[in-house]
Amino acid sequence: MKRKFVAYYRVSTQKQGRSGLGLDAQRATVAKSVGDGPANIIAEFTEVESGRRNNRPALDEALTAARLHRATLVVAKVDRLTRSVGFLERLLEAGVDVCFADLPAIEGPTGRFMLQQMAAVAELEAGLISARTKAALAAAKARGQRLGGHRGGSLSDEARRQGRDTQSSLADRRAQDIGPVLKQLRAEGIASPTALARALTVRGIPTARGGTKWSGPQVRLIEARLARGATLYAPPGR
Repeated sequence: MKRKFVAYYRVSTQKQGRSGLGLDAQRATVAKSVGDGPANIIAEFTEVESGRRNNRPALDEALTAARLHRATLVVAKVDRLTRSVGFLERLLEAGVDVCFADLPAIEGPTGRFMLQQMAAVAELEAGLISARTKAALAAAKARGQRLGGHRGGSLSDEARRQGRDTQSSLADRRAQDIGPVLKQLRAEGIASPTALARALTVRGIPTARGGTKWSGPQVRLIEARLARGATLYAPPGR
């Protein structure tokens, strides 16, 4: 199965956007990086925006499309996204895979720098987790608590709660990504959950678990979640 990609291009000025200056080079770089050519690129988004600003609607649309189709966001160069570490963190939290055509194997000075930063962050996180775990175990031992197995303590309960919250948040975001598609399909006269499921299947949109075939109950679950709290889309009559 071919990998799916969503391409994101950025130019800094309106003049570059109108003339295509820089865009053609970015498209060529991305197409070469993808390997099989444009057939693997299911959508393209172009931003005309300064690299120092974080408000990028086209990038938001690209990230939504990548999540919707379980595709990888592909960018010609690292600096086409941003030079802001904070924005890169936001990008990582978007829940999509990102690849840079100029760093196919994390090579060269820029690649090494990125790898060092990722390694440093991972090392810091591992150290903090280790320190917190040791402190928690020491405190539990000092209280006389027996260690070595799950005994239904509050820490385990909290972990389960956080896990449920995370899964719920991911499900909400997935529903919001699919909401506009359902709204468009209903505008086209496709109304029943079964018909909507067939339309989503035909469009090649993966299910929440990555499946290729939708069912009516799955559509009802998406609509129920949207009706409870999503603002992007509300099923008619609810």
